[in-house]
Amino acid sequence: MHFRTKYTPSAYCTFALLTLFAFGQTVSAQQAATATARVVGTVQAISGKSLTVISDSGTTSSVLVEDATKLLQIEPGKTNLSDATPFSFAELQPGDRVLVRGILADDGKTIRAASLIAVKKAALAEKQSKERTEWQRGVGGLVKLVDTSSSAISISTNAVAGKKEVVVHFTSDTVFRRYASDSTRFDAARIAAVTEIQPGDQLRARGTREGGADFNASEIVSGTFRNIAGMVTASDSTTNTLVVQDLATKAPVALKINSESQMRKLPPQFAESLAARLKNQSAGAAQSQPNAQSTAPQPPAQSAPEGAAAGASGQRGAGGDFQQVIARMPAATLSDLQKGEAVMVVTTQGNGKDPLTVVTLLGGVEPILRSSTKGAQDMILSPWSLGGGEPPGN
Repeated sequence: MHFRTKYTPSAYCTFALLTLFAFGQTVSAQQAATATARVVGTVQAISGKSLTVISDSGTTSSVLVEDATKLLQIEPGKTNLSDATPFSFAELQPGDRVLVRGILADDGKTIRAASLIAVKKAALAEKQSKERTEWQRGVGGLVKLVDTSSSAISISTNAVAGKKEVVVHFTSDTVFRRYASDSTRFDAARIAAVTEIQPGDQLRARGTREGGADFNASEIVSGTFRNIAGMVTASDSTTNTLVVQDLATKAPVALKINSESQMRKLPPQFAESLAARLKNQSAGAAQSQPNAQSTAPQPPAQSAPEGAAAGASGQRGAGGDFQQVIARMPAATLSDLQKGEAVMVVTTQGNGKDPLTVVTLLGGVEPILRSSTKGAQDMILSPWSLGGGEPPGN
């Protein structure tokens, strides 16, 4: 499974800072003024007692810290002001995350801060490093069953040693996040309910292992992704878009590439070798399950987990090991893809209007599409990236 290695500070403390808005009325009576203002963002510069704060939307705000300003520091992830501690203005540094509340000055632009709650850059970096390690040691796979009565989610994993089932246990303290239908940004994944997770979804959890087949989750991120196999009919490097003729539906699909998209192209000899291995695996699966039927590429949420896994038996080459091999291959670009070339793509589910965002794209796959079943093909690419590890950042 892939999880992207790039992170943004907002992914870890925006939620905590926004939660603290609820406590604003107890911080200062000045907040009741009609010209109240607030900003959540990152300190860009400090000059005297003035701050330049860049919000998450990119807006720049000027903040004036006065003698009466209440300065509080809180650890990343904390949401209760009882956990905050006072700190001095001299300790504030560029890169710190802040929540500022106050009133507008006479110029109508500067915020005279009544309260400033900060998450220190160093503390944030330390938490990011710890959580990155936890995600790397986590577990991920295709959701088979969600049992809220027993607080457990069964997933089918694409392990190095072959497919296996893991039961992910959750509690009332487990944080659930859900990817947007048109984004793979981890910091854009919203807080969600466990009831939103459906069989066929992709899921990643961090926490602790209880045993070989059990995992206790402290945080879970899930989403629905789409697998497409088809031929490139058009591409535009100026707009980072391409059109693929879906082999299953025979319809053109518009795709967009962004900075998070992972693209690789298989060397011909490697593609032929992999195709032969997948063909043997597919034959073995067909013999052991003579009544199994292959299905056309479609969103994971619409695919039966058993069907998706049927063609992936003995996936030592098409699973963990394969992911590591292609992760080390040079990145490809749109200019490397020729019209008529076969590609396999994992995309976001989409919003029905805009082009689908490419999560992973693999070119040079003609031998694979000729030789293997849809089930085996789908297990080659995970819906995260080709690099494996943490949840997508940006």
